[in-house]
Amino acid sequence: MRIGFIGLGNMGRHMARHLIQAGHQVTVQDIRPEAAAEHLALGAAWADTPAACADGVELLITSLPTPRVVEDVLLRGGAAAALAPGALWVDMSTSTPAAAERIAAEALDARQVRRLDAPVCGMSHGADSGTLQIFVGGGEEDFRAALPALEAMGDPKRILHVGPLGAGYTVKLLLNLLWFSKLVATSEVFAMGAKAGVDLGLLRDSLLKSSAASYFLEHDFLRILTEGDYDDSFAMVLACKDLGLAIDLGRDLGVPTELSAVVEQIFRRSRTEHGDLAGEMSPVRLYETLAGQEFRLAVQATAPVGATVAG
Repeated sequence: MRIGFIGLGNMGRHMARHLIQAGHQVTVQDIRPEAAAEHLALGAAWADTPAACADGVELLITSLPTPRVVEDVLLRGGAAAALAPGALWVDMSTSTPAAAERIAAEALDARQVRRLDAPVCGMSHGADSGTLQIFVGGGEEDFRAALPALEAMGDPKRILHVGPLGAGYTVKLLLNLLWFSKLVATSEVFAMGAKAGVDLGLLRDSLLKSSAASYFLEHDFLRILTEGDYDDSFAMVLACKDLGLAIDLGRDLGVPTELSAVVEQIFRRSRTEHGDLAGEMSPVRLYETLAGQEFRLAVQATAPVGATVAG
């Protein structure tokens, strides 16, 4: 398959590599030409502009940091106009249905260019290993057409067709929102446990054996407890962006987001204190300060260390 791939950041660089290794004919493009060195060595072609990357491909994949950048690349960068009628655009960014609709109305629909939204979950190590979870919104026929490429980048058992156009974006935003909320709630619980003198390993084990058990507590939070890993692969600036998009979605839908607004405030406070590039789990550090200690296990727990989710 002839594929154009735009966006070779922490996620996209791995995803593009898997497409090349799967035998697809891939052209890559990024604002930083040096980001493509690995891909060119593997046989990919380089495009100087988004428009050149989209020209002549069957499938254009974008993996970009914000909705505004997606619109810049597709509209002002000329990628949308360069796509041939019948080509398929797959946006794997954490973006919004509204941004994609604006792009489609301006440059895609009249020329019958097809599209899917397919944001991913699994962070950079999932992208590196080719085990991403992918949430796809769009038509069934278009989903089937893109599936060989998606399976090269993600876990085939976790590539989910979640509904019509826009559903992929929505599911990803809601997933991130719930994950961020769990992060704050778990941090608050551990801060109180630490202040009360409870052994944090015993607290975790007790919670895991109760109705409060969760994948987040068993896997994601363990990275902090055993390694002090606040996940620098996904920056606070992007986490705050995703929270803002999710809250905007709630507002557009008329759903109150009081709890989510508090979570967003805590994340923004952490971003101010720890910096834009601090890891997405850095809000835990606010609660460690309140507790007067880092949240660490005296003896490493036996549960497996899993993956964080936002991005």
